[in-house]
Amino acid sequence: MATRWNSSATFLEYPVISIAVGPDPDRGEVRGHARGIIALGDLATGVIALGGFARGVIAIGGFAIGGLAIGGGAIGIIAFAGLAIGYAAVGGLAIGYYAMGGAAFGKFVVGPLHRDPQAVEFFSRLWPRH
Repeated sequence: MATRWNSSATFLEYPVISIAVGPDPDRGEVRGHARGIIALGDLATGVIALGGFARGVIAIGGFAIGGLAIGGGAIGIIAFAGLAIGYAAVGGLAIGYYAMGGAAFGKFVVGPLHRDPQAVEFFSRLWPRH
């Protein structure tokens, strides 16, 4: 069963909220692709995107690409995931300029075998302890 819905409110000709889940044979879609400011779908593209494959400024999904990317796999400026790739990456496998994880690769890393002071300072600023 397919679900398709777009809000009547728009911004720059994009719906504020777009939802597209499931196959829609009438439209020839194997999976739903939501496109909006806030997008929720099998594939989601928006400022805030949530979906199996999400692309956005803030992207959350099974695989996420964005400024802030959170998911099973993520590529972003700041990425949190099982596999995270980004300027600042945190994950089981983290690859980035600053990387923190079980296996961390980058210029400055925090991992089980090495703790660069620059990486410790960088990540401490992201998560201050008060």
